[in-house]
Amino acid sequence: MPGYLIKDTTVEERKKIVEESLGNISADCDGCMSGLAEMYQDYIEGKREIRDINMEFNARYVREDMDKEERRSCPM
Repeated sequence: MPGYLIKDTTVEERKKIVEESLGNISADCDGCMSGLAEMYQDYIEGKREIRDINMEFNARYVREDMDKEERRSCPM
């Protein structure tokens, strides 16, 4: 199985990984998908590992000091 690390993939491969993971990357079905696709742009461009992006995203949901408004899963 090929790796997902930036050093092991090309830009095209990373884009395909994100597209396959998210399904409808074009965001035609709802307003939330475009935000998710944009979230992984740093990974596609080789700036940040996908693991780091996921960890940052998930960290917003485990903080105890969050207001209820910040807990929404979809920014739309």
